[in-house]
Amino acid sequence: MSARVRKAVFPVAGLGTRFLPATKASPKEMLPVVDKPLIQYAAEEAVAAGITDLIFVTGRTKRSIEDHFDKAYELESELEQGGKHALLAQARDTLPAGINCIYIRQAEPLGLGHAVLCARPVVGDEPFAVILADDLINGGKQGCLSQMVEIFEREQSSVIAVEEINRADTDKYGIVDISPIDERTSCIDAIVEKPAPAVAPSTLGVVGRYVLTPRIMELLATTGKGAGGEIQLTDGIAALLAEERVLSWRFHGRRYDCGNKLGYLEAAVEYGLEHAEVKDEFRAYLKGLDLA
Repeated sequence: MSARVRKAVFPVAGLGTRFLPATKASPKEMLPVVDKPLIQYAAEEAVAAGITDLIFVTGRTKRSIEDHFDKAYELESELEQGGKHALLAQARDTLPAGINCIYIRQAEPLGLGHAVLCARPVVGDEPFAVILADDLINGGKQGCLSQMVEIFEREQSSVIAVEEINRADTDKYGIVDISPIDERTSCIDAIVEKPAPAVAPSTLGVVGRYVLTPRIMELLATTGKGAGGEIQLTDGIAALLAEERVLSWRFHGRRYDCGNKLGYLEAAVEYGLEHAEVKDEFRAYLKGLDLA
């Protein structure tokens, strides 16, 4: 019987130093794009892909993520008494019924691979997704993770999202070397973490969406420190390639790198232009700006 993807890991223990001082007391994953934090967009994408168990790998300063997905009794009571039913629905409906939120503490910041490994007791012997919330992806009618889960459940192989990047930026990404299958799907032949532009095997960069077989957990458990002195998920995937087929997927949609200020501002503007409540006034405001 084909394995189904029911669980998703959200590594959210990072310090978000590129957004200081905003992230001094609040996680970068709680930065809002219009009226929803990044972590909610990521959770909604997972739920739309059929995920039922959301596993948040958190750090010491990330309690507000747990609070966001928890019931807010005082807020809900005040909104209900004030007859603010639309706002009450928004406060209550951060996630639909039947979705489980599980929180695991990553005691030390030992890298993305280590953060994923922290979820091993909950993931167990099942395939699972990994979502990096600061990669906000607008997939249109079908979210990026839904696209990838569909491929995984058909092919029963790990799937990694990739996109074309500037060669000058290869030292900021995991980079794959591939053998194409079709226009968007390829077999990954090799993967390397943050290579210099001169030696990068391609300009296909890995972005923050993965669907992985459980074997990756065993491999991460024996993976030593790699680039940056951290346990890299890329190194675990490189080991997985020696045993299993791993696919890359050039996803449909637009990615916003909300881990940096420019990408975050681009997302805020473009999501604002699509938001039913403010789009018309916002568009008029932008047209009226003197940008000369």
